[in-house]
This record gives sequence, C-alpha cells and structure tokens, in this order.
Amino acid sequence: MRSAVIVLAVIIAVSAITFFILRQKSSPINQIAEPVVLGVKQKVIGLSVEGRKIESYTYGNGEKHLLFVGGVHGGYEWNSVFLAYKFIDYLNANPSVIPDGLRVTVIPSANPDGLFKVVKKEGRFVLSDVSKVKQILISGRFNAHEVDLNRNFDCEWQPKSTWQSKTVSAGTAPFSEPEALAIKNFVLETKPDAVIFWHSQAGFVYASHCENVTLPETINIMNIYSRASGYPTAKSFDSYDVTGDAEGWLASINIPAITVELTTHETIEWEENLAGIKALFEYYK
Repeated sequence: MRSAVIVLAVIIAVSAITFFILRQKSSPINQIAEPVVLGVKQKVIGLSVEGRKIESYTYGNGEKHLLFVGGVHGGYEWNSVFLAYKFIDYLNANPSVIPDGLRVTVIPSANPDGLFKVVKKEGRFVLSDVSKVKQILISGRFNAHEVDLNRNFDCEWQPKSTWQSKTVSAGTAPFSEPEALAIKNFVLETKPDAVIFWHSQAGFVYASHCENVTLPETINIMNIYSRASGYPTAKSFDSYDVTGDAEGWLASINIPAITVELTTHETIEWEENLAGIKALFEYYK
C-alpha cells in the first residue's frame, strides 16, 4: 500500500513538471521572443571584411526575379539601408503585393562594416543611432579596407577611381573585396531580371551602362520607376568619371540595372519609392 502511494506521488510530480514546461514554451512571452515571418527566405550571402553578415531576404516563387540593394556606401548613405529595411517590413506585412509570377529579393546592407562605423550596430538601427559627425559619416562610405565598393566591380575597373573631387581606392582587382564578391556571386547564382540600387543624394534615376552601351530594357525600367516615383531620369551619371561601378558590371553581363538616388542623406522618400517599386511589380508580373 505504501509503495503504491509513493508511485502515485511520483507520477503526479512528473505530470506537474511536464505541464509547467509545456506552458512556458507556449506562453506569449516566449512566442514573441522568436517571431517567425512566413514566406520569406533569409540567407547569408557573404561576410564583410570584419566578418559581418551580408543578408538577403527573398519573397515569392515566380520565375521573374527583381533584386533591390541598399547600403553599398554603408553609413554614408545609411538612409538607403533604412529604406531597404522599411521595404522588408512592408513585404512582411503585405506579402500578397508581389504578383504570382514574380520573386523579389532585398539585400538591405551591402556594406555592413561601413554602416557599423556610423550607427555602431549590426543589422537594424534607429535614427538616433546615426552619428552626426561629418568625418565619421564620410568614413562610413568605405569598407574596412577603405575601398569604395562601388568602384570594385568589373566594368572599366581601375585601382584608383573618383568620388566627387577625391581619389578613392577601388581595391587591388575587380571583386577583391568580399562585399562586392558576395553581390557578384549572388547575381550569378540567381540571375535576376533586373537590379535596383538605392543610393543618395542626387535625386535622380540613372540608367546603367558599360563602355557606353546601355541595354534597352534598362531604359524601360528607368522610365517606369521615374514616372511612378517622380524622380527625374538621367541616362548616365556624368558629374565626374566613375569606374568599376556595380551597375556597369551588370550591364556588361546583360542584366538591366538602375540607380535610384534619394534627394538627401537623411530622407527615405518612402511613398515615392513604393510607387516606383509597385510600377516595376506591374511591369514584370
């Protein structure tokens, strides 16, 4: 009789502990701690010089593929990263906005080391994190090797290039920098139908070209984004000579690419860019 009572007490104790554990796992606090967004494929496509992740977020399963890239110039153009993350949030909340025949990838931060110089955080940040010190902002344009990543691609590449009136390093060879190589490998692997880069602060939509050759489809998507967003167009960037840019490399491998330049270094112009994005969705669906 006594042994039966002991066995029953053990069973009750084990049941109580099991119930407590299961309840903790299903509690709202634990559910909130690890939110799951359905329908997004998140991938680390490479690492920066200092080992920070370069991530892609892909939505939809269509055959047509659009790629959006922010933060090539890191913390100097932090607003392009902020815009890209806002776009990711929008897609998470509105997955049905993507037409059935389309697949959309966002690479929010193509230069995470440059971004870290300015916001002192990896990945997400808030506006109050952004440094107001001009020299820190300028240093954030480059990667940890002090290379301008938008001069490290294989279109008319030279070891030294230009930014405004300054001479900047373009690396030791095309794709010498791991960040540029990550973009290259992702593009060659996924073969997007078009690529859209967000930069600042010229306030234009630019067409890409390499060796003065512009793809006809590039002109089409430049005009589509421009009409919807309100940004004026320019068939090429001619303020100063640029070599080794990502958009030019894409033109050289027959992938249409445009550069959307926000009008300042502080604004994201969300409604304008969302209109441009939706116009491209309609065009490629």
